[in-house]
Amino acid sequence: MNDWPEGWSDDNRGGNRYGQGSAGEQPEGARVMRHVQRPPAPPQHRPAPPRQRRPQQHPGEYDNAGYDSGYNTGQVYGGGRGSGHGGGQDDGRGGYAPGRPAPDWRRRIKIGALTLVVVVLGVSIGTYFWADSKLKREVDLSKVIERPEGGDGTNYLIVGSDSRAGMTAEDKKKLHTGSAAGKRTDSMMILHDGSNGPTLISLPRDSNVEIPSFKGSDSGKLYPGRGRFTKLNAAYAMDGPELLVRTVEFNTGLHIDHYVEIGFGGFAKIVDAIGGVELDIPKAFKDKKSGADFQAGKQTLNGEQSLAFVRTRYAFAEADLARTKNQQKFLAALASQTATPSTILNPFKLYPTMGAGLDTLIVDKDMSLWSLSQMFFAMKDVTGGEGKSMNMPISGFSGGNVVWDKAKVKQLVEQLKNDEKVTVTEN
Repeated sequence: MNDWPEGWSDDNRGGNRYGQGSAGEQPEGARVMRHVQRPPAPPQHRPAPPRQRRPQQHPGEYDNAGYDSGYNTGQVYGGGRGSGHGGGQDDGRGGYAPGRPAPDWRRRIKIGALTLVVVVLGVSIGTYFWADSKLKREVDLSKVIERPEGGDGTNYLIVGSDSRAGMTAEDKKKLHTGSAAGKRTDSMMILHDGSNGPTLISLPRDSNVEIPSFKGSDSGKLYPGRGRFTKLNAAYAMDGPELLVRTVEFNTGLHIDHYVEIGFGGFAKIVDAIGGVELDIPKAFKDKKSGADFQAGKQTLNGEQSLAFVRTRYAFAEADLARTKNQQKFLAALASQTATPSTILNPFKLYPTMGAGLDTLIVDKDMSLWSLSQMFFAMKDVTGGEGKSMNMPISGFSGGNVVWDKAKVKQLVEQLKNDEKVTVTEN
């Protein structure tokens, strides 16, 4: 019996069409399936880095050629260190690099300040040793014999000599110095620097003093005193600075701690290096020998004029005493106008000024640059209201020489030794 619909039989339904049906008595045979062979798995490679965007493309535009979404490697699109939250910067390869940290300004300021301090300290130390090396330590005070005991404070003997060392014929003519050989003292001052303010005392070159026994600076021979009185500047002419110090100490009883000497040429160069010295001249005067020709009033003196001012003596009635007053006035003004921030902090002024002075400055062997600077600032204080300037007290004249007032000189020296306020007057 055929249960198939009419017209259908095993022959006409096509066995290749659907296979054996399940309604037959015989179990359905296995279907013949086409075997599909899988291709071999490709070798695994590390995921290639994301392709770099071309410069001309805008955000969101990508090159379709070879684009890899990253799904095959398990990489999430848009991932990376900078995704999701800000704080990163595009590293130029499609990824993100961590942002640059903010600059530490406190650290930079500290480093800059430390560098500045080191530079300033280095320049200062270098300047100190440079200047110290230029000092001419030619005077040996250990050769001075029978010295008085020292007191409080520091005593400097400051000498202006007529030395023409290093000057050309043109310089001598310009500065009216003449061409005399050797050198003599043109001015002498004692500067006491103590706790009661500085005191500047001029010693007239024509002071009548006794030449004591002394040891020759070169020969070492002992020359006994003969009780001979002469002008103070003769001591320098006889045996130089050591005998001058010995004579000042013998006639005053005051211990001299340091000796400082400067010549004509160096004096003029210092003034020119600082651009001149302003001075108020109360009365007009002229002197052919020194080349002085001044009008009354405030004016700025250059090196040539300054030298003429401090050397002039014949234009005044009391030649030597009037000149010492002018010297005190000028040196105080020079120190006051040199020791200023505009000079000290300006290397274009400081180095020429120091070089001009130190090249011709002669000091004792124990003089340090620090002691020299202390002397300089003490001289400045003389005009700052903290000090006093005066001539050595005198009692009269003898044969044209200036005679000191012995009683006043003794009182003055005691006050200086004890570092007391000076109350002694000139006359």
